[in-house]
Amino acid sequence: MSDIARTIGWGFIGASTIAREHMIGAVRAQPGHDVVAVASGDPAHAQRFAHENGIAAAYGSVDALLADPAVQVVYISSTNDRHHPQALAAMAAGKAVLCEKPLALSVEEARGMIDAAQRANVLFATNHHLRNAATHRMLREVVRSGRIGKPLFARVFHAIWLRELVQGWRIDRPGAGGGVILDIGTHDVDALRFILGSEVAEVVGMSQQGPLSKNGVEDGVMAVLRMSDGVLAQVHAAYTVRHAPTGLEIHGDAGSVVASESMTTRPTGTVLLRTAAGEELLPVEHESLYVRGVRCFCDALGGRGRPAADGLDGLRSLEAALAIAEACRTGRAVAVRAGQSAHA
Repeated sequence: MSDIARTIGWGFIGASTIAREHMIGAVRAQPGHDVVAVASGDPAHAQRFAHENGIAAAYGSVDALLADPAVQVVYISSTNDRHHPQALAAMAAGKAVLCEKPLALSVEEARGMIDAAQRANVLFATNHHLRNAATHRMLREVVRSGRIGKPLFARVFHAIWLRELVQGWRIDRPGAGGGVILDIGTHDVDALRFILGSEVAEVVGMSQQGPLSKNGVEDGVMAVLRMSDGVLAQVHAAYTVRHAPTGLEIHGDAGSVVASESMTTRPTGTVLLRTAAGEELLPVEHESLYVRGVRCFCDALGGRGRPAADGLDGLRSLEAALAIAEACRTGRAVAVRAGQSAHA
């Protein structure tokens, strides 16, 4: 069998920074997989991106990419408002889809994406990279093993400075799904869901329009979440904090476990366990979060296991993030129930 016959071709919809910095390498790290095409609404940008990254084909439209027989898998990293129609088009063309978060701008759209994947019988997953951090997988293991007893509280500190390269629509285009809640908040919610093994039940929150905000887009948020298991979780996400560390903490009735410098795209951070026995720095084996996530996706594509975060994970995390946005907008507690948000 030739090399070409063995290659599973990926088409990238969106010639984005995350695609260039993380996802091309993550796909090419998988045996038998390669990025063979890229599409952008700006054909010249697609051509430059393809040339700079050794990608064979560049297209100025999604339809043209989907018509390429070399593409079997589609990765979507366009602006948030485009995820839904682009994913539906890819599924209708019989392509497996790995989509950036948030899946869509509404719960109904995200649910429609899941339904479309089921009808087309194609794999559909969400690129929630923080699940793949060795630090967060260790937190999950500690919680599930009972080493901190019953979890009571959690705290996510994910306040960063959004570098100029990726500001763009995130800070000035509410219609494109910009803002820190959908961009970072969905990741924070998903990390909590993954580690605690529970769902978000109710949220309150307040947002901020600070130094990067334009056109009413929030660039900071603080929220408190009540999880379905009773855990109270605090989330602080921001684009406007230049010099603070990030981290995620879980506090139980028999101990605490703290991941430091873990809310990042990089394979970094430490995990410290505190119990009556004292402090213990737990061992973590770091690897690229994106390489691991794509590996899980490729394994699932081959019938081995499941993606790190599937479509339902993307839906649930989006649902909670939208509830946070509603709570910030209305000043009221918002309950999260089975695919829809309602005032508590």
